[in-house]
Amino acid sequence: MLEKYSPNEIENKRGKLWEEKGYFRATTDAEKANFSIVIPPPNVTGILHMGHVLDEAIQDVLVRWKRMSGFNTLRMPGTDHAGIATQNKVERALAEEGKTKEDLGREEFIKRTWERKEKHGGIITQQQRKLGASLDWEKERFTMDEGLSAAVREIFVKLYHDNLIYQGEYMVNRCPRCGTALADDEVEHMDSEGHFWEIAYPIVGTDEKLILATTRPETMLGDTGVAVHPEDERYQHLIGKKVLLPLMDREIPIVADEYVDREFGTGVVKMTPAHDPNDFEVGKRTGLEIINIFTPDGKVNENGGKYAGLDRFEARKQIVADLEAGGYLVLVRKHQHAVGHCYRCDTIVEPRVSKQWFVKMKPLAEPALEAVKSGKIKIQPERWVKVYYHWLENIRDWCISRQIWRGHRIPAWYGPDGKVFVAKSESEAKNQALAFYGKEVSLEQENDVLDTRFSSALWPFSTMGRPEKTALLEHFYPTSTLVTGADIIFFRVARMVMFGLYEMKDVPFHDVFFHGIVRDELGRKMSKSLGNSPDPLKLIDEYGADAIRFTMIYNTSAGQDVHFSEKLIEMGRNFANKVWNATNFVLMNLEGFDPKQVKKSDLAFELVDQWIYSRLNTAVAETESYLNKYALDEAAKVVYEFIRGDFCDWYVEMAKVRLYMNDDLQSKQTAQWVLWEVLETALRLLHPFMPFITEELWQHVKTE
Repeated sequence: MLEKYSPNEIENKRGKLWEEKGYFRATTDAEKANFSIVIPPPNVTGILHMGHVLDEAIQDVLVRWKRMSGFNTLRMPGTDHAGIATQNKVERALAEEGKTKEDLGREEFIKRTWERKEKHGGIITQQQRKLGASLDWEKERFTMDEGLSAAVREIFVKLYHDNLIYQGEYMVNRCPRCGTALADDEVEHMDSEGHFWEIAYPIVGTDEKLILATTRPETMLGDTGVAVHPEDERYQHLIGKKVLLPLMDREIPIVADEYVDREFGTGVVKMTPAHDPNDFEVGKRTGLEIINIFTPDGKVNENGGKYAGLDRFEARKQIVADLEAGGYLVLVRKHQHAVGHCYRCDTIVEPRVSKQWFVKMKPLAEPALEAVKSGKIKIQPERWVKVYYHWLENIRDWCISRQIWRGHRIPAWYGPDGKVFVAKSESEAKNQALAFYGKEVSLEQENDVLDTRFSSALWPFSTMGRPEKTALLEHFYPTSTLVTGADIIFFRVARMVMFGLYEMKDVPFHDVFFHGIVRDELGRKMSKSLGNSPDPLKLIDEYGADAIRFTMIYNTSAGQDVHFSEKLIEMGRNFANKVWNATNFVLMNLEGFDPKQVKKSDLAFELVDQWIYSRLNTAVAETESYLNKYALDEAAKVVYEFIRGDFCDWYVEMAKVRLYMNDDLQSKQTAQWVLWEVLETALRLLHPFMPFITEELWQHVKTE
């Protein structure tokens, strides 16, 4: 008879044993097919949330199922260095000491980030272990491991020499809080209740005024023109003339450009080429001056006249007051509009022209589009294919430089005259400089680091040893499947495809399965501020990892969002108890029964026995079919209904009569055989979903 079911005790015991025995090491048997899952690396200093739980559960079901089906399997753990996130945390810790990163200097600050990684970096991997993630821990990687760093340098240099990386002055998003440029997809746009301020700009040499509207009056300090549509008859006579910029007493030209919407507002638009991406493009076409009016941390600089030194939003208040006092403010009306925020710290971003490094994306996007159109990569659910196409078909160049210290420093060195030498190492750069100048010169490395997602885009092959040719790459690249939330389709998935095709000349994976986002029962996104994001470790302690895994899989449907409630886990816990108790009952009634001593030809199978075998065969076939289609929730439901309903509620109950009929030993022994065989198979069927409890029970049920 089994002891009382104790999830924590069993999970700790089994998890430790699995790792000690190395059961999840990758195998490379030439006779077997290969199956591998690439894991988009979580942040090294992060902690588990319910989205991770769903992600881990789905991936682990798939890899355990394939391993049990006789495949060579590889599921490699690893973490991302999380440049901005880690730097922000270290800076906050320094602020508590009354220090800044500048007080420490670059070298000492980077040392602090590594110390934080060593102190907190293992938390999320320990949490993965608690969930039962069957990973090959001996192959754990980190995006700043030397091998991965070598891949980053090599591919950066290769892209540069293929004219796919360039440096230039362009409009980029900048986070004043994080102090760095951001890629377009790192900006989260949120609807905000703002205002339209209508302002009168006097036309030089006349008594006329042009009325235009803006949601950002503070940027007028950097206006270098106003624009009208070339075919707008109201303003054609003014094109080429000038207006006087209010508050700054600077004459700026009236230019014509088709960008202007004649039907919107007054049909006149202020042009601030240094702080608006559309204005920047118009400015390039019409020759407008670029005047930057903000410091990197979002204050007005010396170009802002008397407003210099004010925070941008304080400047807004003062400018509006001065416009009203000067008679320039015509009208203020409420206006709902989308405002860009930093994805990391939620600060409102500031568009700003600055010198950055970029990747040319269109040449990389075309093969990535074709990979999906040709069927080399299959995306599920299919509704995400259109989203993938739309992003790649409208892709803009990727700003990859970040003005922070944590990360892969860009492998570029500057000569005394500013000449750039891109190389895999400083010594290689010095050789290039020697050949160029004809003498040894002092070189200074680029201060910027690469966007964290540059290294994670290389993850599917850099973790297997690229740029070297390794046995692991030969066996497992391309990988089989990528499982992730659809929220990173642009951040990581598409870039992994592009870089895999560029470097490896093959797709990084054949299947992509997007699961939904985990929300609370009201449909809200989980967050600490809302207090609706439970700690998975506390839930594991209370309910067990098996219950949580099964609950999350059971309730995720075809990539739809999961509305999570702690009450849902009770179903998983109750099911685990049901499986435990049913197994306990079967074991108690197998005393004196040894399957190895039984000849099936001596048994007398009854109609009910044939029925349960039929139901079992159907359950096995349907489970396999659903797993092949990534319908994991349907697979879980099939297993649940078979074990809880067909087996526990029906067959076990009907078998009791025969088990207690000592006068018909053949019928009793047949019932024992069927109970044993069906239970043993059912535990294996359930194992990918609930690995801990099934392993524990199977050890009692199996025969050598």
